[in-house]
Amino acid sequence: MRNLKFAVLIPAYNEEKDLPHVLSRLPCEKKNIIVVDDGSNDSTAAVAAKCGVTVLRQGKNLGKGAAQRRGFEYLKDEPYDGVITIDADGQHDPALIPQFLKKARDGNYDIVVGTRVLEPGTAMPLIRLLTNLTTSLVVSLMSGQRIRDSQSGYRYLSARVIRNIPLTTSRYQTESEVLIKAGRQGYRIGEMPISTIYSGQKSNVNKFIDTMRFIGLCIKSLWG
Repeated sequence: MRNLKFAVLIPAYNEEKDLPHVLSRLPCEKKNIIVVDDGSNDSTAAVAAKCGVTVLRQGKNLGKGAAQRRGFEYLKDEPYDGVITIDADGQHDPALIPQFLKKARDGNYDIVVGTRVLEPGTAMPLIRLLTNLTTSLVVSLMSGQRIRDSQSGYRYLSARVIRNIPLTTSRYQTESEVLIKAGRQGYRIGEMPISTIYSGQKSNVNKFIDTMRFIGLCIKSLWG
Protein backbone atom coordinates (compact mmCIF):
# COMPACT_ATOMS: atom_id res chain seq x y z
CA MET A 1 0.00 0.00 0.00
CA ARG A 2 1.48 3.33 -1.08
CA ASN A 3 2.27 6.18 1.28
CA LEU A 4 -0.16 9.08 1.42
CA LYS A 5 0.92 12.31 -0.22
CA PHE A 6 0.16 15.13 2.17
CA ALA A 7 0.43 18.84 2.87
CA VAL A 8 0.75 20.53 6.25
CA LEU A 9 -1.55 23.47 6.98
CA ILE A 10 -0.75 25.84 9.86
CA PRO A 11 -3.09 28.69 10.81
CA ALA A 12 -1.04 31.29 12.65
CA TYR A 13 -1.84 34.47 14.54
CA ASN A 14 0.99 36.38 16.21
CA GLU A 15 3.23 33.31 16.37
CA GLU A 16 6.58 34.76 15.30
CA LYS A 17 8.24 33.29 18.39
CA ASP A 18 7.12 29.65 18.22
CA LEU A 19 6.51 29.19 14.48
CA PRO A 20 10.15 28.74 13.34
CA HIS A 21 10.66 25.88 15.80
CA VAL A 22 7.47 24.16 14.60
CA LEU A 23 8.44 24.56 10.93
CA SER A 24 11.94 23.22 11.50
CA ARG A 25 10.56 19.98 12.94
CA LEU A 26 8.01 19.11 10.25
CA PRO A 27 8.90 15.82 8.49
CA CYS A 28 8.17 17.00 4.95
CA GLU A 29 9.52 19.25 2.22
CA LYS A 30 8.99 22.98 2.62
CA LYS A 31 7.00 23.14 -0.62
CA ASN A 32 4.32 21.05 1.07
CA ILE A 33 3.89 23.41 4.05
CA ILE A 34 1.29 26.18 3.98
CA VAL A 35 1.12 28.84 6.69
CA VAL A 36 -1.97 31.05 6.76
CA ASP A 37 -1.17 34.28 8.56
CA ASP A 38 -4.48 35.35 10.08
CA GLY A 39 -3.91 39.10 10.08
CA SER A 40 -1.05 39.03 12.58
CA ASN A 41 0.34 42.32 13.87
CA ASP A 42 3.79 40.85 14.42
CA SER A 43 6.30 39.29 12.00
CA THR A 44 4.56 35.91 11.63
CA ALA A 45 4.28 36.13 7.83
CA ALA A 46 7.87 37.33 7.36
CA VAL A 47 9.23 34.62 9.65
CA ALA A 48 7.31 31.92 7.74
CA ALA A 49 8.46 33.27 4.37
CA LYS A 50 12.06 33.31 5.58
CA CYS A 51 11.71 29.62 6.42
CA GLY A 52 10.86 28.97 2.76
CA VAL A 53 7.27 27.75 3.10
CA THR A 54 4.15 28.94 1.26
CA VAL A 55 2.51 31.86 3.05
CA LEU A 56 -1.09 32.97 2.58
CA ARG A 57 -2.05 36.23 4.28
CA GLN A 58 -5.44 37.33 5.55
CA GLY A 59 -5.93 41.11 5.34
CA LYS A 60 -7.20 41.15 8.89
CA ASN A 61 -7.78 38.76 11.77
CA LEU A 62 -10.77 36.65 10.70
CA GLY A 63 -10.38 33.68 13.02
CA LYS A 64 -8.74 30.27 13.07
CA GLY A 65 -11.56 28.67 11.12
CA ALA A 66 -11.35 31.28 8.38
CA ALA A 67 -7.60 30.68 8.15
CA GLN A 68 -8.16 26.94 7.81
CA ARG A 69 -10.81 27.47 5.15
CA ARG A 70 -8.40 29.71 3.21
CA GLY A 71 -5.84 26.93 3.33
CA PHE A 72 -8.36 24.29 2.29
CA GLU A 73 -9.40 26.38 -0.72
CA TYR A 74 -5.78 26.72 -1.74
CA LEU A 75 -5.23 22.96 -1.45
CA LYS A 76 -8.42 21.75 -3.15
CA ASP A 77 -6.87 21.58 -6.58
CA GLU A 78 -3.46 20.38 -5.43
CA PRO A 79 -2.46 16.71 -5.91
CA TYR A 80 -2.50 15.66 -2.26
CA ASP A 81 -4.23 12.69 -0.65
CA GLY A 82 -4.82 14.69 2.50
CA VAL A 83 -3.85 17.51 4.81
CA ILE A 84 -2.36 17.59 8.29
CA THR A 85 -3.50 20.58 10.33
CA ILE A 86 -1.29 21.55 13.24
CA ASP A 87 -1.25 24.54 15.59
CA ALA A 88 1.55 27.10 15.39
CA ASP A 89 2.17 27.50 19.13
CA GLY A 90 4.39 24.44 19.60
CA GLN A 91 2.02 22.39 21.77
CA HIS A 92 1.90 19.57 19.20
CA ASP A 93 4.75 17.22 18.32
CA PRO A 94 5.34 17.26 14.53
CA ALA A 95 7.16 13.93 14.81
CA LEU A 96 3.76 12.24 15.15
CA ILE A 97 2.72 13.10 11.59
CA PRO A 98 3.83 9.73 10.14
CA GLN A 99 1.62 8.02 12.72
CA PHE A 100 -1.39 10.09 11.62
CA LEU A 101 -0.78 9.06 8.02
CA LYS A 102 -0.39 5.39 8.94
CA LYS A 103 -3.58 5.48 11.00
CA ALA A 104 -5.51 7.08 8.13
CA ARG A 105 -4.14 4.67 5.54
CA ASP A 106 -4.38 1.43 7.52
CA GLY A 107 -7.79 2.24 9.00
CA ASN A 108 -9.19 3.79 5.83
CA TYR A 109 -10.13 6.92 7.79
CA ASP A 110 -11.06 10.22 6.16
CA ILE A 111 -10.28 12.11 9.38
CA VAL A 112 -7.92 11.24 12.20
CA VAL A 113 -8.21 13.46 15.27
CA GLY A 114 -5.31 13.78 17.67
CA THR A 115 -6.74 12.99 21.09
CA ARG A 116 -4.71 14.85 23.68
CA VAL A 117 -2.97 12.88 26.43
CA LEU A 118 -1.11 15.02 28.94
CA GLU A 119 2.53 14.47 29.74
CA PRO A 120 3.26 13.31 33.32
CA GLY A 121 3.32 16.23 35.71
CA THR A 122 1.21 18.50 33.49
CA ALA A 123 -2.49 19.29 33.63
CA MET A 124 -4.97 20.78 31.19
CA PRO A 125 -6.48 23.96 32.64
CA LEU A 126 -9.78 23.02 34.30
CA ILE A 127 -11.93 25.31 32.15
CA ARG A 128 -10.40 23.82 28.99
CA LEU A 129 -10.97 20.30 30.29
CA LEU A 130 -14.65 20.91 31.11
CA THR A 131 -15.26 22.73 27.84
CA ASN A 132 -13.63 19.98 25.83
CA LEU A 133 -15.54 17.21 27.57
CA THR A 134 -18.84 18.98 26.93
CA THR A 135 -18.21 19.93 23.31
CA SER A 136 -16.81 16.49 22.49
CA LEU A 137 -19.95 14.83 23.83
CA VAL A 138 -22.20 17.15 21.84
CA VAL A 139 -20.16 16.75 18.65
CA SER A 140 -20.20 12.95 19.09
CA LEU A 141 -23.99 12.95 19.35
CA MET A 142 -24.44 15.28 16.39
CA SER A 143 -21.94 13.54 14.13
CA GLY A 144 -23.03 10.02 15.00
CA GLN A 145 -19.45 8.97 15.69
CA ARG A 146 -17.45 8.76 18.92
CA ILE A 147 -15.09 11.72 19.19
CA ARG A 148 -13.11 12.19 22.39
CA ASP A 149 -11.34 15.47 21.60
CA SER A 150 -13.37 17.62 19.23
CA GLN A 151 -11.30 20.72 19.93
CA SER A 152 -7.95 19.26 18.95
CA GLY A 153 -6.30 21.23 16.16
CA TYR A 154 -3.91 18.40 15.31
CA ARG A 155 -5.61 16.17 12.78
CA TYR A 156 -5.53 14.55 9.34
CA LEU A 157 -8.23 15.29 6.77
CA SER A 158 -8.50 13.51 3.45
CA ALA A 159 -8.69 15.45 0.20
CA ARG A 160 -12.27 14.15 -0.17
CA VAL A 161 -13.27 15.92 3.02
CA ILE A 162 -11.77 19.30 2.20
CA ARG A 163 -13.14 19.19 -1.35
CA ASN A 164 -16.66 17.98 -0.62
CA ILE A 165 -17.70 19.43 2.75
CA PRO A 166 -18.80 23.09 2.59
CA LEU A 167 -17.85 25.10 5.67
CA THR A 168 -19.55 28.29 6.83
CA THR A 169 -17.99 29.15 10.20
CA SER A 170 -14.83 31.16 10.76
CA ARG A 171 -13.71 30.86 14.36
CA TYR A 172 -12.92 28.00 16.72
CA GLN A 173 -16.21 26.23 16.00
CA THR A 174 -14.97 25.34 12.49
CA GLU A 175 -13.15 22.30 13.82
CA SER A 176 -16.42 21.04 15.27
CA GLU A 177 -18.30 21.89 12.07
CA VAL A 178 -15.95 19.68 10.06
CA LEU A 179 -16.55 16.71 12.37
CA ILE A 180 -20.32 17.11 12.52
CA LYS A 181 -20.74 17.41 8.76
CA ALA A 182 -18.21 14.69 7.94
CA GLY A 183 -19.76 12.25 10.40
CA ARG A 184 -23.25 12.87 9.09
CA GLN A 185 -22.13 12.31 5.51
CA GLY A 186 -20.60 8.96 6.37
CA TYR A 187 -16.92 9.84 6.34
CA ARG A 188 -14.96 7.65 8.72
CA ILE A 189 -13.48 9.44 11.72
CA GLY A 190 -10.70 7.87 13.75
CA GLU A 191 -8.52 9.09 16.58
CA MET A 192 -4.95 8.80 17.75
CA PRO A 193 -3.41 9.70 21.13
CA ILE A 194 -1.05 12.66 21.06
CA SER A 195 1.01 14.23 23.80
CA THR A 196 0.37 17.86 24.67
CA ILE A 197 2.26 20.08 27.07
CA TYR A 198 0.60 23.16 28.55
CA SER A 199 3.27 25.63 29.57
CA GLY A 200 1.28 28.74 30.30
CA GLN A 201 0.51 29.85 26.74
CA LYS A 202 -2.33 32.31 26.63
CA SER A 203 -5.38 30.94 24.85
CA ASN A 204 -7.00 33.03 22.14
CA VAL A 205 -10.37 31.46 22.91
CA ASN A 206 -12.99 33.83 24.30
CA LYS A 207 -14.83 31.55 26.70
CA PHE A 208 -18.20 33.29 26.46
CA ILE A 209 -18.23 34.37 22.82
CA ASP A 210 -16.81 31.13 21.46
CA THR A 211 -19.20 29.08 23.58
CA MET A 212 -22.08 31.08 22.09
CA ARG A 213 -20.69 30.45 18.60
CA PHE A 214 -20.53 26.72 19.32
CA ILE A 215 -24.12 26.70 20.54
CA GLY A 216 -25.13 28.60 17.40
CA LEU A 217 -23.40 25.97 15.26
CA CYS A 218 -25.23 23.17 17.07
CA ILE A 219 -28.63 24.86 16.68
CA LYS A 220 -28.00 25.45 12.97
CA SER A 221 -26.82 21.86 12.54
CA LEU A 222 -30.10 20.52 13.92
CA TRP A 223 -31.77 21.74 10.74
CA GLY A 224 -28.77 21.53 8.44
